[in-house]
Amino acid sequence: MMLHVVLFTPRADATDAERQTFGQSLDHALTSIPSVRAFRVGRRVRTGAAYDDLPGDFEFCAVIEFDDRAALQSYQQHPVHAELGRLFYVTARNAFAGDFDAVDNAPAHALTRWHAESR
Repeated sequence: MMLHVVLFTPRADATDAERQTFGQSLDHALTSIPSVRAFRVGRRVRTGAAYDDLPGDFEFCAVIEFDDRAALQSYQQHPVHAELGRLFYVTARNAFAGDFDAVDNAPAHALTRWHAESR
């Protein structure tokens, strides 16, 4: 399984209309691109944990799940995603995006395998 993880904070001067247009574009991409298996979108909350003070503060996250790398690439190349990307770069002040090979179980085994593959 592949995860596409996006962390972002909108520009402080982004208008309500820009935010709404971006949100609608995100909705459309996540529900209309066939290769999306599942997704979660969230807003940052602080619980008093030590990691609350780590650098790299972002207001929102999106975690999008795909069956495999080909499905992720299909999403990335889809015209609906192209428009989402354009709006993302217009509205985001701070952002991170990355793709991750993920497992549902046996993380210790996966970490060992990934370490061996990176050598």
